[in-house]
Amino acid sequence: MNKIEIGKGTWVFDEGGVRFFLLEGETDALLIDCGMSTKNALDLAVETTPLPIKLIYTHADMDHTGSWVQFAEFYMHPAECVNYFSNGRGGKLCPVYDHDVIDLGGRPLKIIETPGHTPGSIAVLDINNRRIFTGDPVQDGRIFMFGPYRNMQAYTASVERLIGLSGEFDEIYPSHSSYPLKADILPKLKKAAEEILAGNASGTEEEVFGRKIVSYDMKTATFLCDK
Repeated sequence: MNKIEIGKGTWVFDEGGVRFFLLEGETDALLIDCGMSTKNALDLAVETTPLPIKLIYTHADMDHTGSWVQFAEFYMHPAECVNYFSNGRGGKLCPVYDHDVIDLGGRPLKIIETPGHTPGSIAVLDINNRRIFTGDPVQDGRIFMFGPYRNMQAYTASVERLIGLSGEFDEIYPSHSSYPLKADILPKLKKAAEEILAGNASGTEEEVFGRKIVSYDMKTATFLCDK
């Protein structure tokens, strides 16, 4: 586990394949996701900040909820409940919706709904620091768009919306692959998704987690989609 301070009161915890973040305000701190193989994200946060620690999930895939047992409650979009609770995880849901603001004390964080990768995917906009934490939909690696809960049409609409909001942030921090990214990746991702939907992209068949999928290397990112 690598812990890197990427700005005042902002840390990234990197497992190698997935990362989560800790943001510190004047009165509270917030974990954005809590790892995959990591089971002690709360302990890592407590070692980093003396402030009370809250948790928010960008979405409920298993590689973002590894330390769930440490948290009695958490922020999450309710559309993720079918994904989260059906896999045996628990805790009290504190629902968040589009444009909600979580204030850590002089550090307001705005919730942006970004469905597509999952129905309740969200991004967290660090308003004053002009950073956005996007989870999985915005990255230059492999974007999983196969299996239950994924929808390419919703994904395309969400990326288009982020393009419209790009004047509010300078850096994008995804949970996988390279970071930080610039907003110029967004039109490229939207174009790639549109080409796949239109049937204009060439893919190769692969098997991932025992499921046959089609992989589209679109240069900007690789989309893994249902056959």
